[in-house]
This record gives sequence, C-alpha cells and structure tokens, in this order.
Amino acid sequence: MTSPLLALPGAVEADAPDSGVAAHYGSIAREQRRLVAAAEADVPPTFVDLSHRDVVAVTGPDRLGWLHSLTTQHLTSLAPRTPTQALILSPQGRVEHAFDGVDDGETFWADTEPGRGAALAAWLDSMRFMMRVEVADVSADWAVVGLPALRHALVRREDLAAYPEDHGAPVGLWAWEALRIEAGRPRFGLDTDDKTIPNEVGWVSVPGREAAVHLDKGCYRGQETVARVHTLGRPPRRLVLLHLDGSAEHLPAPRSEVTADGRVVGFVGSAAHHHELGPIALALVKRNVPLDIDLLADGVPAAQQAIVDPEAGLHVRPVLR
Repeated sequence: MTSPLLALPGAVEADAPDSGVAAHYGSIAREQRRLVAAAEADVPPTFVDLSHRDVVAVTGPDRLGWLHSLTTQHLTSLAPRTPTQALILSPQGRVEHAFDGVDDGETFWADTEPGRGAALAAWLDSMRFMMRVEVADVSADWAVVGLPALRHALVRREDLAAYPEDHGAPVGLWAWEALRIEAGRPRFGLDTDDKTIPNEVGWVSVPGREAAVHLDKGCYRGQETVARVHTLGRPPRRLVLLHLDGSAEHLPAPRSEVTADGRVVGFVGSAAHHHELGPIALALVKRNVPLDIDLLADGVPAAQQAIVDPEAGLHVRPVLR
C-alpha cells in the first residue's frame, strides 16, 4: 500500500523494505532535529509515517493470558495503553516474529515489519485451540505512525491523509531510522537473521531497562536457549553500533560483510546518516571480536561501540583454586 502522505510537497519515497512511505520531505538533517526537538516538547509536534508496517489485532477475553503463554513478554497484567514489545521464538530460541504492541482494554494491537503481518496472524491463529481469542490481519484498515521518542501509535488508514492537520507536518523515515540506530534498537529481519537469538541483540531485559524478553515469567517456546545463554553468558554474536568513515561515498548495504584483518566477522544491518554523529550503522558481529579494533563494513572503515556486551548475561564467574 502506498501512503497518501507521499503526495505532500517534497516527499521522496523510501526504498524496499520501506517502500510506500516517505524517506524524507526534502530536508534530511533538519527533519532529524525536528524529531529530536519534538521529543523534548519545545517545538510543534511532528510524526513519522510508518504506515507500511503491518498490524495484527487480537481480541477476546483470553487474549493477554494466551499471548503471555506464547511470547517472550509478560502480558498477563499489562495495563491498558502501555506499550510493549514481544517475540515469538523457535524451539531452538531463534527469533521468528517480533512486534510492538499495546492493549486498549478490549484488543491487543501488534504492529510488525512490512509484509510480516499475514505470517504472524496465521501462526497465532494456528495456536488458538480452545482459547477465547480471535486473530486478524488488519493492515488494510489500520496504519502505524511513529511519534517522538520512538513510540508507535495507530490511526485508521482512512484518516491518515488528514493526520497532519492535528499532529504537525511529518518528517521522513530516514530521520526515524537514524535515531533508532543511534539508540541501538534493532529491526527484525534487517538487523537480525534466521539464526538470531534475543541475547545477541539486546532484546533481553536488564535492571532498569525493559525489553522484548521478560526473564520473570512462565515457560514459552525457546525459553531454554534464552535462559541458558543468560545464565552462562557469552552469546555467540553481539550487536554493535558502527561509526563509519564519513569520507566514504556510500553507506554499507544491508547484509554486506563486516571484516576484521581480512576475515568475515559479521554483517551490516541498517545504516543511516545521523545529523550529529555522521554515518552510522548497526552490525551483528562475532562475540570474540575485540572491542577496540576497527572494522570494515562493506569496505568502509568503522569504529565499533558496544551495544551488547561480549559477556552479556554472565552472572557468575568461576573461582579458580
């Protein structure tokens, strides 16, 4: 679906997987600054068109307990209008689905990456059994908008064209992506692959920070892997923020190689031009890559900043006698 906001002056459509919405409206750095300032509430409001994301609705009196049993998140006591994130894992603990969500007291609304809503809805529907729940892909009727501070909201798709009238002029997706990368927040399917476990990309909650995996809840599929890596520490790979050489003529392409001393040590996920930091990217690299060495990302020199510690989750170190 193509967003009606692409008809606004200066709108330039983003490339796949974000086609259908505006990458920018003609002033990339200024749009980033507007989004940051709006989060600090000292300028008129603004928003980001994320209407290319898919939306799945779960209704019925058993919805929260049922989702709690299937996902990595603690949802049984989720208060209405409290944003959350959740994952669905394979039996081996690999991430199969990821979504942002909120419950309004009657419906749990999950929004996920473009093109992934149908698969998420189908999987959830296959797990209903005797539970009093209904699952539907409602992407044709509901659209996602991004609010300052990287929050999500929903609006009826038929009302999207008029949304700027009450919420300010939009900024482009590139502004959102630059701030998301700076914050170290991975996108499922872009900064992850089919082998990713939550521990590698910072999706496991730690004291003072909520995340998509809640460690104090009942069993769910894939829990054994998450718990084992959290207990023993040292996930196989770790997410890093790359500060790229600004003299390069290109940003690293998604899935391009990250190398160290001529050997492949990982891959690039998403990349963007940040209005203060310059070119940055997220990459998933092997745990044992030293933190203090420079890397090459698609041939671009890059310094790394740890997002996930190489020892993440390690609680107890052996005492040598």
